[in-house]
Amino acid sequence: MVQISGCHHMRLTVTDIARSKAFYTEVLGFQVLAESPGDPSDPAVRQDPEQLYGGVVMAAGTVVLGLRPVADPADVFESERVGLDHLSFAVESRAALEAARADFAERGLTHGEIKELAGFGVAILSVNDPDGIHLELTAPAA
Repeated sequence: MVQISGCHHMRLTVTDIARSKAFYTEVLGFQVLAESPGDPSDPAVRQDPEQLYGGVVMAAGTVVLGLRPVADPADVFESERVGLDHLSFAVESRAALEAARADFAERGLTHGEIKELAGFGVAILSVNDPDGIHLELTAPAA
């Protein structure tokens, strides 16, 4: 049996690298760690020895997230298909959720309401990224 010690990184397939990079850095505060020098539309980026494939690697706290721009521009995320349902990012407090909700509203982003999940001892706030990938911000319950 494999003994997992944590999550090293995640990589999402996106349709538009510039749009997605802007969302994750400007809205969610990720910092760019590495960025592919190649044009994402150039098939040669698939041979990238650094395996960035025209994308970007970013970090926020202990979360390392990659974006890979290889999806068809007409493709859309479907949480009810095999694969990813959503990603949940931890924030420090209910106040951080309130601040995020206000920021999302100011930016005109569609988002859910803050919900208490008492059975898990957390509160969550949902928002979709530019490709419709479901994201949650999760804080300890008040």
